[in-house]
Formats: sequence, structure tokens, C-alpha cells
Amino acid sequence: MPKISPIRRVVTGHNEQGKSLIQSDDEFTPDLNSNGDAAFSLLWTTAEVPADNNDNTDGRDRDAGITLYQGSVIRVVDMMPGGESPMHRSNSIDYGIVLSGAVELEMDDGEKQTLNAGDICVQRGTVHLWRNTGDEVCRIIFVLTEASPVEVNGEALPEIHP
Repeated sequence: MPKISPIRRVVTGHNEQGKSLIQSDDEFTPDLNSNGDAAFSLLWTTAEVPADNNDNTDGRDRDAGITLYQGSVIRVVDMMPGGESPMHRSNSIDYGIVLSGAVELEMDDGEKQTLNAGDICVQRGTVHLWRNTGDEVCRIIFVLTEASPVEVNGEALPEIHP
């Protein structure tokens, strides 16, 4: 099994006088999924968009699926060599930022595109999967914000969850 690097998260806030401070400085090790093909670490969520910076809830403590209804999610995904996600679609706009390694994006029409470290994908409610065809762990940051469903001919396309 490839080594999974921990993730450091620094969260800022304010004291009672309104001065900025470091609220927390934590390190997390991503959790390997049951298939062993990826590890996930939820870093933060917001309960709503726009976010409420007066809400002092630790964003990791919210129950978040792939996306958070009316909110936002940021997570780190470590895709193992040979790992592959199922085809899926969520009612969200997702920003995927490849930090290391490479990952193949496949659309439901079979089109494929490889993204390398430094590449960014803007996922707009499409059916897709991610596949690591390389021999090293691919680390990706995903920021997901709820969006209205895509409509085709006046019909909303359904979410597809693994």
C-alpha cells in the first residue's frame, strides 16, 4: 500500500475583541475507503452559501456526503494507483485541483482527459469518474458548492451517487 501523507489544516478566527487569531492547527491522515482505491479527508464544510463566518462550528463536524445541501465542502482525495471512482453526478459545482500525481477523468460518453499536478478541473454537474492510471498516489483537493441541477429539455438531470 502506498504511503498516504497527512494533511495539515490551519483555521483562523477572532478573539472577543475582534482580533484575528489562529483558532486551530491540526493534522489529519486521510481515511482509506473500503475498496482501498482512495483515501478521503474532509477538511471543512459550511452549512450555507454564502457562508456564515459567525458560525464557530468546526466544519469537519458537519455530516457531509459528496456535497452538503445548501452548503460547501472541501476535501482531500488520495487516489491510489489503479484506483477508480464509480460514475457519479451531484448537483454541485466542483473545483478539482491536482496537487500531485496524475488522474484520468472519464465522461459518460467515454471521452477521457488526463490531469497532472497543477491542473484544475471545473466539474459542472456532469456524470464522470476518476481513475488513477499511474504508479503513484494522486492527491486532489475538491471544493464543492451546491448548484441547481442541470436541465435538458426542461427536465432536471438526476444526481447519481455511488
